[in-house]
Amino acid sequence: QVQLVESGGGLVQAGGSRRLSCAASGRTSSIHTMGWFRRGPGKEREFVASISWSGSRTYYGDSVKGRFTISRDNAKNTVYLQMNSLKPEDTAVYYCAAASTSTRSYDYWGQGTQVTVSS
Repeated sequence: QVQLVESGGGLVQAGGSRRLSCAASGRTSSIHTMGWFRRGPGKEREFVASISWSGSRTYYGDSVKGRFTISRDNAKNTVYLQMNSLKPEDTAVYYCAAASTSTRSYDYWGQGTQVTVSS
């Protein structure tokens, strides 16, 4: 089992920045990929970004490319999401997720952290 805890959410003005953190614990050796997803009010869950746990491969959703950066610190078992140039449409609950090496699917999810961008 892998446990994920997000932090860093809050209220930010449009154009501002925020950094989210996701601390992983438990069987972190079983993690293949870490990802960030979000669900805005009245919207479907959306892929934001992902990063391989052992390498440096990253992927981004189209709506955040060029504004968000995902990174990791394996020594701290933590993944970060640096969000710049925030827009009101970035308002959402942001979830951290981990895909295991065995299934390659996101089997583990955090509880989510709210990010609200005011205009």
